[in-house]
Parts: sequence; C-alpha cells; structure tokens
Amino acid sequence: MQDKSKIRLQSHTGDVEKAVRGLGWEWCVEDGCANYVPGEAVVLPEQQADALLEAADTLYEMMVNAIPDSLPDEFLNVLGIPENLWKLVRHSWNDERHWHLYGRFDLVQTPEGPKLLEFNADTATSVPETAVVQWASLAAAGKKEAKQYSGLYEQLVEQFRTWRMLNDELAPALLLTYIGASAEDEANCAVLAQAAAEAGFDPHLCPVEAMSVSTEGAERGVWAQLDNEQWQQFPFLFKLLPWEQIAWEEPELCRSLAELSAARNVVIANPAYSLLFQSKGMLAWLWKAYPYHPLLLETDLVPISGKYIRKPHFGREGQSVEVIDRVRVTKVEGEYDAQQQVYQRWVELPEDDKGYQYQAGVFWAGEGCAIGYRREKGIITNLSQFVPHLVE
Repeated sequence: MQDKSKIRLQSHTGDVEKAVRGLGWEWCVEDGCANYVPGEAVVLPEQQADALLEAADTLYEMMVNAIPDSLPDEFLNVLGIPENLWKLVRHSWNDERHWHLYGRFDLVQTPEGPKLLEFNADTATSVPETAVVQWASLAAAGKKEAKQYSGLYEQLVEQFRTWRMLNDELAPALLLTYIGASAEDEANCAVLAQAAAEAGFDPHLCPVEAMSVSTEGAERGVWAQLDNEQWQQFPFLFKLLPWEQIAWEEPELCRSLAELSAARNVVIANPAYSLLFQSKGMLAWLWKAYPYHPLLLETDLVPISGKYIRKPHFGREGQSVEVIDRVRVTKVEGEYDAQQQVYQRWVELPEDDKGYQYQAGVFWAGEGCAIGYRREKGIITNLSQFVPHLVE
C-alpha cells in the first residue's frame, strides 16, 4: 500500500463572517463563501509550503516549454481542443499581448513531494476564499501575526497591470462576465474586478447573458449596459465562462470573438491558449515530454496498469471521474462521460485523524503565490470544504 502523508490541524475558531465584513468584503459572506470554511487550519511546515509554490512555477514553465510553437493539428487533437477554436488559440499563443492572468494547480502532497493532479488554467475559482476569506480567518482566530501564503490578490493586481501595459493603446474599460445563475462565479469576478481597478482599469461586472457582441459597422465590438442604462464598448473582456463551452454551445459567439480578437477590437482573458493548459490531455503530453519527472504522475491516453483514475479532458467539479483498480472502485456521475479521457496513476491524498483527505490548490498568477486546501471523505468536488492554512 502506498504511504500517505499526514495532515496536522490546529483549532482555528472565530467569527470569520465578522472579520470578512470588517475588511469591507461583505459580498464574500453574503454569497456563502465563508459558510464552508471549518474552524480548523492546516499547519504547514515552511519547507512544504515553499515546495508547493516552487512546484507551481516549475510546472508552468514545463507546460510552456512542452507546447510546440506551431501548435500543429495533431497536438490540438491530442488535447481535444474544439476545432472552431484552433485559429483563436494559435492567434493568442503567438501574440504576447494576450496575457494569461491566473490559474490554479491542484497538487497532492506525497512523502516524495508534491505531484500534479491537474491545472485549472482557464476559469479557476476559489479566488475569494484563497485571497480574502482564509486571511480573514486568521484575524477572526486572533492570529494576525501568523504566517500564511495568501498573496493571490497582490499578484492579480500585478497581472492586470501587465495586461493593461501590453495593450496600452486600448481604452482601459474592462468587462468581467460570469454565468448569471452562479453567485459563486459573481463573487470570484468581484475580487478580480477590485484587483483590476487597483491596476488602473475601469471594470464593470455583468452576467454573460447581458453581454452584447457585434461584428458589424459602428457597433463592432463587445458591449454591456451600464447602471445608468447607457451602453458602453469594452476593449478588454474577462469571461468566467469556459472556452470549450463557448466553442461547443455558442459557436456563433466563438466565431465573433475570434474575429474581433484578430482585429484588436477586444482582447480576452484568460486567453484562448489557456485551454491548452486546462485540457487533461496536457497531463499525458507532459508525461511524454518529461517521463518520470518528480512532479508528475504517470498519465496516458489509454488505460495503464495498476490502480488509476480516469478523467475527461474538460471535466469539472469532479464530475465523470472514475477510480479503477482492475474493476471500478468509485465513480462520480456527471455530464462529461462522452469526452476524450486520460488515465492517471492513482495517488493517495494526505489524510487527517478524522479521515478527511486533502488536496492543495496552489494559485499561479505570474508566479506561484497562494495556497488553499479542499478536503473531503472521498473525491474532491466543488462542494468540498475549503480549509485555511498556517505556515510554521
């Protein structure tokens, strides 16, 4: 049996909601971001914390170096990139003004060090919890002087500042869009909007359903209605809507965004090339490029020997994930069964004394900058608890 790392916890009680409100981030608790934060924190030795941030930096560099510059059809097919996105993916990859703002590496801590599970490179969430709520939990527990790796907000400001500088001929009007039915997505966009404002943007939030896109005449561009009922054009667009969903479900929108992007009517984040990192097919591509690298788990496009986990290329929230050990052990039902699949070597998640298993989420925003934990008794999903950490 594979050895497990053990998780050490410390009581972390306090009125997190009051602390968040005291920071002026009321919407973080109004939308329930603090409701699933337990009265405990992971105690993380500084050496392990440093290793997690360093792993994010190394893995990002490995991914960039493993991608062939010309993005050949064969490569895009292996990663399962929708064909109607190929032109935009290539355009954004070859033009540095299309800036990857942030993403979240999901890592597992093992006795041999951290290993990559996947990279949520396109539409990573848990931003309010990682950037705001977990720091507020320190204040609520009377531990303001304790060390914590939660520098996501500061790095987002720097990333937005760079994005604006690279496109300084465009007016700094930024539209941030989210799926209107998701209060969680709106909260994530609100943190990003505040960071963007600090970087010099004029941000506006709205549901993606309220966005208007035109490729014709004087109305060419991306538009949204402001609070004063006037319409405004936005040269910068952030969309918390997955690229593959746009390609599959909104092909006309996909075509329009590609045309407007090529003509510099709009620049979009995260850029279309972030879908290369997002695809679970990249895990197999990385293993082929860096076989037996200490940060990687064996991953292939066909079943492997021993115990493994089967994942859809663009699955989300733990859906359609299947654990196989000669026969099926566990499966999370979902809507992604028909997608291309990868097969990744099984690894034991670290565990606490109560039987909870822990997955480290390490945010990259130009560099590894913040750590947060999700825990569950089983496969981690979007409903799993978020656990703050302390570095000692």
